[in-house]
Amino acid sequence: MDRILLGDNQFFGVNHMSEEKARAQALKFKDVDSIIRVLDAAYETGIRTFMCTTHDKVAEICEHMRRNPDKYKDFQFYPCMPYAHKYADSVTELGMLGALQDFIKGSNIFTLIARGGLAAARFDAVEIAKILIDAEMRMFKGLKTPVIFLQNVIVDLLLGIGYTGIFKEFEKYVNSKYNAEAGYITMNLPVLLPVLEKAGVKNPIICSNINKIGFRMCGGMKEYERLIHEQRFRAVAMSIFASGAIPPKEAIEYVCGLDGVQSIVFGASSRGNIQSSKQLIESFWK
Repeated sequence: MDRILLGDNQFFGVNHMSEEKARAQALKFKDVDSIIRVLDAAYETGIRTFMCTTHDKVAEICEHMRRNPDKYKDFQFYPCMPYAHKYADSVTELGMLGALQDFIKGSNIFTLIARGGLAAARFDAVEIAKILIDAEMRMFKGLKTPVIFLQNVIVDLLLGIGYTGIFKEFEKYVNSKYNAEAGYITMNLPVLLPVLEKAGVKNPIICSNINKIGFRMCGGMKEYERLIHEQRFRAVAMSIFASGAIPPKEAIEYVCGLDGVQSIVFGASSRGNIQSSKQLIESFWK
């Protein structure tokens, strides 16, 4: 994995501390060209990986990358799925069947009917999940996706209801179908890690909140620090600035000082912020 990843929260109006900031960011990046300019700035500073949801605008970004293969030959995506808001909005607008038809459009409908019909009849959650993964991954066709993440909205829901066998199935499927490694995003690292180990997921890639003030770190900072130090998994640190509550230098110094953190994903909306964050990360990880 790359050590420095650019995230996408800032592009789609996500801020866990301030709704006002979230609205301002959503307005700033209302058109795809404004997002691409920031991605270009990141690429020019040496950041090659965009960790993103499967938002509809990401599909437009992917199309832009495909139209310019020479310019973005080293660019790669870490897709994070599912994008829950997209599913919820579609179900609200179109209903369950209409939403399913919308998600699978453009695929081999006969294959999907055969797979999906049988899966629905026997409530085969794994087979249904594979269909939805394929639908989500269509936008990345022809692009590099070496790691595919399962979003925390699903990971933590499955943890809560105890339906955890699907984690290994997810790893097997993205390995075989997309030649990618599986990643898992969670709000509760101490609960997820032993579950993945029990399921046979070895040295998993886990993305979780890791920051100096324990912001959204369910289970407590000390337990996170212990698990990271043991290096039983590949840690990707997100929310390192705690939505702006920690000064950048202080935030980055803490995370880089944790022996076992392999990657940092951060959001930035300008070339200057990208450059300064990257320089700080490289200086503390040097």
